[in-house]
Amino acid sequence: MASIRKRTRIKSQLKQGEKSGLNRHWRGLFLDYLAESSNVSLSARNAGISVSRAYKVRRAEPEFARQWLDALYEGYLHLEMEVLRRLREGDQQTRDSDKYDFANAIRLLAAHRDNAARAQASQRNVSAAQVRASIDRKVQAIREQVMKEKERKGDDK
Repeated sequence: MASIRKRTRIKSQLKQGEKSGLNRHWRGLFLDYLAESSNVSLSARNAGISVSRAYKVRRAEPEFARQWLDALYEGYLHLEMEVLRRLREGDQQTRDSDKYDFANAIRLLAAHRDNAARAQASQRNVSAAQVRASIDRKVQAIREQVMKEKERKGDDK
């Protein structure tokens, strides 16, 4: 027997900026975009909902809150892999020919390590402290790789 989800009531002032005719699959769309971008505002816009609705439903629905955390963890992993790929391949440029901002990427990884640790701990059934320590080691390794790359670039000049 399928479980019936209780609908979360959204006040009209929290619906500002939403498209008319809300897509009934907005939760899945939102979570997919969130896993891809780690950006709540962009994910809400792409799913056709207001940011207020997203946060309200996260507060009201524990399962959605868990899925949100999992999506952020996936986004965290995407960023980590992107930084590592760029370092390994020497890819220093963005699509717009700007210099890739490794410092900001590392700051983001460090800033979101607690959320990533909680999500990973729940998936792996280990403590968040163990996961945070593992993430700290990874971030430090990335920092060291960036410094080596800068030193190597300095030697080439």
